[in-house]
Amino acid sequence: MALLEDFESKGNWLFRYRSFLPLSILSIGLLVHFFTIRDSGSTFYTILPYRTAYEYVCLAISLTGLFVRVCTVGYTPVGTSGRNTRKQVADSLNTTGIYSLVRHPLYLGNFLMWLGVSLLTCHAGFILLFVLAYWLYYERIMFAEEQFLRHKFGKRYLTWANRTPAIIPDFKSFTPPRLPFSWKKVIKKEKNGIFALFLTFSLFDHLAAPGDPSRHGPHGTDRHQRHSLSGPEIYQETHLSAGRTGPITSLSVPDDNILL
Repeated sequence: MALLEDFESKGNWLFRYRSFLPLSILSIGLLVHFFTIRDSGSTFYTILPYRTAYEYVCLAISLTGLFVRVCTVGYTPVGTSGRNTRKQVADSLNTTGIYSLVRHPLYLGNFLMWLGVSLLTCHAGFILLFVLAYWLYYERIMFAEEQFLRHKFGKRYLTWANRTPAIIPDFKSFTPPRLPFSWKKVIKKEKNGIFALFLTFSLFDHLAAPGDPSRHGPHGTDRHQRHSLSGPEIYQETHLSAGRTGPITSLSVPDDNILL
């Protein structure tokens, strides 16, 4: 098989199984994060003082990707591949709206969504590996899709492709969409992705909790546990942690605990 046909064949095969890539990224990313937070010399502890701000940056990147997907799906005409995994489908060539900025907006959106997730690992090696794997994976899918569109729409496709970048948007060439936006279509096709994204961030946050001292009180006592202690118990804990070894002769009891 010639290299061109082989590239297209692999792209079509990967197209059918493209939904498994996020699951692979999530599984490996959670595993990497699990071991990273247990390494006191890792980047996780360098970022830790700014952890909340860092997580918001990661979330903003992922939400930007989600926004790109919503803008794409909401204006998509009937008869396109969408989340179809069996074969390439295109009843018409969409060249307006976000497709006037970039040829593969859905894959751009996917990249940003999962880039935000990969950044949560705080592991530079994994982040670089993700970027490389994503490019190699989707480059073949994009090639197969473009071959399909080229054969079906011919010169019209080539004219559009020559003026529109593949993955990095060109905002100067924006053309308003010719179709109305459909929230119904967005909810139907993107609800699972939205749920998966926020579930993923929750999983990473849960894993990071044991290594984050901001979630604990002094001397490793969890803040939630401290709030559950009564006044005398809190005083006793403080008394002992201060290095005093003598007996406790007085207890500090809040006024609202006194029964009248």
